Amino acid sequence: MRRRLIALGCLAALLSCSRALQTREQAMTTSEETSPPKPNVVVVLLDDVGFGHLSSFGGPIPTPNIDRVAARGLRYTSFHTTALCSPTRAALLTGRNHHAVGTGKITELVSDEPGYTGRIPTSAATFVEIFRQHGYATYALGKWHNTPVEDVTPNGPYDLWPHALGFDRFYGFMGGQTNQWAPNVWDDTLPIDPAVGHPGYFLDRDLGDHAIAYVAQHGKDRQPFLLYIATGSAHAPHHAPREVIDRNIGRFDAGWDVLREQTLARQKRMGIVPEETTLAPRPEEIPAWSSLSPREKRAFARMQEVFAGAVEYADEQLGRVLDQLEKTQQLDDTIVIVTSDNGASGEGGLIGLTNVFQDVNGIPTSLGEIERALDDLGGPNAINHYPAGWALAGNTPGRYWKQSTYEGGVRDPFVISWPNGIEARGGIRSRFTHVVDVAPTLLDLAGLAMPGEVNGVRQMPLAGESFVSSLRAARAPARRPPQYFEMFGNRAIWADGWKAVSFGGRMPWDHESGFDAGPWELFRLDDDPGESRDLAAREPEKLAELEALFDREARKNRVFPLEGASVALVRENMRRLAGQQTTFRYEGFTRGTPEVLSPPVKNRSHAIVARVHVYDGGAEGVLATCGGRFGGYALYVKDGRLTYAHDYVGLERYVVTSTTRVPTGDVTLAVVFEKTGENAGRARLFIDGDAAGEGDIPHTVPILYSATETFDTGLDTATAAGDYEVPFAFTGRLDSVTVRLLGD
Repeated sequence: MRRRLIALGCLAALLSCSRALQTREQAMTTSEETSPPKPNVVVVLLDDVGFGHLSSFGGPIPTPNIDRVAARGLRYTSFHTTALCSPTRAALLTGRNHHAVGTGKITELVSDEPGYTGRIPTSAATFVEIFRQHGYATYALGKWHNTPVEDVTPNGPYDLWPHALGFDRFYGFMGGQTNQWAPNVWDDTLPIDPAVGHPGYFLDRDLGDHAIAYVAQHGKDRQPFLLYIATGSAHAPHHAPREVIDRNIGRFDAGWDVLREQTLARQKRMGIVPEETTLAPRPEEIPAWSSLSPREKRAFARMQEVFAGAVEYADEQLGRVLDQLEKTQQLDDTIVIVTSDNGASGEGGLIGLTNVFQDVNGIPTSLGEIERALDDLGGPNAINHYPAGWALAGNTPGRYWKQSTYEGGVRDPFVISWPNGIEARGGIRSRFTHVVDVAPTLLDLAGLAMPGEVNGVRQMPLAGESFVSSLRAARAPARRPPQYFEMFGNRAIWADGWKAVSFGGRMPWDHESGFDAGPWELFRLDDDPGESRDLAAREPEKLAELEALFDREARKNRVFPLEGASVALVRENMRRLAGQQTTFRYEGFTRGTPEVLSPPVKNRSHAIVARVHVYDGGAEGVLATCGGRFGGYALYVKDGRLTYAHDYVGLERYVVTSTTRVPTGDVTLAVVFEKTGENAGRARLFIDGDAAGEGDIPHTVPILYSATETFDTGLDTATAAGDYEVPFAFTGRLDSVTVRLLGD
């Protein structure tokens, strides 16, 4: 009898749920019948692309598909970002200022201060989540970089992954940059290696394929979708297919000084900037192009050709997505936005880099190294970055570059189109806008609003304001509130066309120093976007007013205390995450552990011990590895012998191989690294406790192997730290890997 009652109760509950679901579906159907169809949304976020790069903004790089969007809609010529990637992405998605949502810096440089935790609070729901709750299918592709590094593991926690912040699907990479030829990719929360077994694989093309597939599954009259494509281009490493790069041969031979002048002249002719705009003086740190040697000119011009190829190739992938939308008759009813996350990057330093991690590790790059690598630049054998002089040219007419709060760091190209919703075609809007304005604008266009409560959590107000009125009318009145900027101690405040700036003094290629609170400068931005005329002495009262305004806005948004950026902070975070642990044990095959959570073996004695079973006939493969071919280590078995390799930032690879073969059966394989000096040591191999070989490792990577390559056991992902082809999975049975730290 009791079972029968329970069964009847369950049946009643099911019937109740069915009726509720039916009622909801009927309500949605009725709503769909009485309201106009919702537009699809495609947001394309480029990386480190400056205001003066794209052809639709007077730049030298042909981007016909971005031009196509601009011709079908509008270009905004005073659109601003935060000067850095993670903060801009957080502000874009939430519609709140970056410090207010804990993202004052990139996720690798977090601290305990409220504005810098790297953790977007649940009280700052993304506009994507609101779209999802109103029936949209939501997809994220490409770069994420808004999850704290310690959370980026196959086991989570997942509360700050794309799914938790509004996306149904995610396919891309979680860190700040990746190797386009051999990326570490996550398919939702599953780490995968899409390049393995696919010669010629390239990430941007893969992202384009996935975007097309997502679009294709939505017919014209089906569920609307929101597609967020955050390409890794053109962040370093600058990668592109060789045939695309070579289109640019000779295009930049005149150098960065001439390029700035040519770009500004085009911008004036196109109405992108006022006729009275002048270029700010070239920073004294950047040499005049005419002062360079022929060798330097040849090398540096090639690096810019590679960068341009990366931008062009990303534009081609956008074109494929637009073609798919047109083919399925969805393009006219799709809002398309294309912008960048900050200005062009000066992080390549004065001569550029063939391996961006040489620079992070304090290892200088020589002109000779660059010349020897010229044929490899942009390909799978280099992770390169151009000199800062090209970044300056790419930000024309702005001053400086990414990380600074001058216009070169925070003014970006912005195009938007929606033929069925925005009548204007090919127009220009000079209204000041900021990345926090995108969320309220998209909600406004879709007829939605940010609710006071989302998923049971009361929401903080949006910082941005919709600029829909300016989409409808070029001269629509704008009453935007003041907007502050802050990045690594660099400060600025905009209000009613005025902008005050305080530069902290640190250049983006300087990884050691902090910042000094520099003097405030004052500019009238509407007629001086190049910030070439400092009005501080002429307008002291206005400057004092803006300084006080910055202080008020900064306190409101949790900007203080100001924090700088240095390699020391990276080291400090790695020590914090490692804690006091000295023994790390891994069972069987593991993959996807971030380097910052891997055993901290750099510059200290340690042992790696693997317990395995080798079947009759032998076994080979990776036992443990971290990093890859541009910096890292691997312990593996190859040709029957135990081998340890340490790749010194791609400059040297030190290999120690056992003198005896690995036997069959249960075997213990080990390497003991004994520190003999600063970032140097000796590796000794052991098989079942018996010495089996040794060798010196005169140079080890001191600080960081990679941005996205991980610690793995039983196989290798992305690129190889040793002499083998990934994944080189171990063909025996791997029982465990234990890493022990042996000393300070």
